[in-house]
Amino acid sequence: MGYQSVFQRYELKYLLTRQQQETVLREMQPHMALDQYGKTVIRNVYYDTDNYLLIRRSIEKPAYKEKLRLRSYSQADSDTPVFVELKKKYDSVVYKRRLSMAEGQAMNWLRGEEIFSSTSQISREIDYFRDFYGSLRPTVFLSYERYAYYAKDGSDFRVTFDDRILCRETELSLTAPIYGASLLPEDMVLMEIKCSGGIPLWMTQLLSRERIYKTSFSKYGTAYRTLIYPKLKEKAYYAGKTV
Repeated sequence: MGYQSVFQRYELKYLLTRQQQETVLREMQPHMALDQYGKTVIRNVYYDTDNYLLIRRSIEKPAYKEKLRLRSYSQADSDTPVFVELKKKYDSVVYKRRLSMAEGQAMNWLRGEEIFSSTSQISREIDYFRDFYGSLRPTVFLSYERYAYYAKDGSDFRVTFDDRILCRETELSLTAPIYGASLLPEDMVLMEIKCSGGIPLWMTQLLSRERIYKTSFSKYGTAYRTLIYPKLKEKAYYAGKTV
């Protein structure tokens, strides 16, 4: 297939200052290397119900939660390969299934205008998800600059840094340019540790010494809290309703 379609791992998140990021990068040098893509600009379109059921449930921090999104690693056109991703989290373990197809085909499939011809297990899972939740629609565009590092020892331990995390509710397409409201202060960056097992000792010692603590940070969840919910609340106020 030419790409990894199934992931099962822990994903731990940390909010770092620029100074902390420089320290971590310096300490990582003997152990990790920048992957072959260097900096990538990741674009995502998240899908949800009309009343934002998926993200509202996710914010409540249940034992199980799931999301559906469309992702690309460059500005797309209708023929550009993109990923349709179903992401689930249960008991702190992240499970991700994804399929690659042309952007135009993906959009038609998720709009229900085209049946995806593949009979793979992943396509069946995505179809079941869409049928279960009914009329899903694009709700948020999220983009960020990412630097990804892999372990030199050949393990699956990875570290990523996400910067300039932007979100918007307009032009919900991977073919559109990047712009939007920032989700992080200018002096902060999001670090993610991704692994199927334990964190290497050198990294745990580094985190402890620098007092870098794990946090709960969902990009879509933060976009909902800061961008979407205030508008819904204001609209409901004038309509005499509650949200």
